[in-house]
Order: sequence, then C-alpha cells, then structure tokens
Amino acid sequence: MIAADTSTWVAFLEKQPGEDVELLAQSLGDHQLVMVPAVLTELLSSVDLPTDVASYLRAIPRIPVGPEYWENAGFLRAMILGRGRRARLGDALIAESCLAEGVRLLTRDKDFRIFAEAAGLQLAVIP
Repeated sequence: MIAADTSTWVAFLEKQPGEDVELLAQSLGDHQLVMVPAVLTELLSSVDLPTDVASYLRAIPRIPVGPEYWENAGFLRAMILGRGRRARLGDALIAESCLAEGVRLLTRDKDFRIFAEAAGLQLAVIP
C-alpha cells in the first residue's frame, strides 16, 4: 500500500508531470492507494474543488486513525522539534498515519525528509 501527500495530489489533479504523479496514477489503477485523513481534509478545504473530484477523493479507502494516533503524532512532532527542525502539525499527522500503518508516502514536499531520517517514514519518491 501507498499514500500520497497533498503536494502530490495537487500535482496529479493539475496534470503536472512527475514520478510521484505517475506512481499515484499507477497505485490508483492497481487499487493500492490509501488516503491519509489529514490529506483528505487539506484537499477538501479547497474552495474551488469540483464536486465530482471531492466525491472521488472521499471514495478512496482511508488509513484508520487508531486510539493512540493523536498522542503518537504529538510525540513524533516533539521529537522533530527537539532536533531544532521544523515540523508542521499537518505534516506530523500525515507522517504518523503512514508510520502507524507501515505505508510509504509519495511526496514532493522536502519537509518530510526529517520524518524519514528521524522516525523511519518510508518515502516512495525522495524529493
């Protein structure tokens, strides 16, 4: 299984080129893609998102949020901040979802590198 962060989804929806976009399309076709709840929230926050696209995104199977999710995301973010690095809340939530389920993350966002280095987040495309 694989997940995509918001930057990759936006590139995919805008038909931009890229290895991450190709892997996203392939994963969708192979039914190997799961949606990160925080990514879905970010995508659905777009005021100009067409209704049919929103419906399509909502139909993708989601990574479940377990009982320790919020605490673990907080500890993960604290670990990164403790290293003097930037850790946006949304990025920590996305990283924790993938870490908890052992799912690789497609991304264009270099901010996820620290989650890979510090916590073992598997990046499918190293930005």
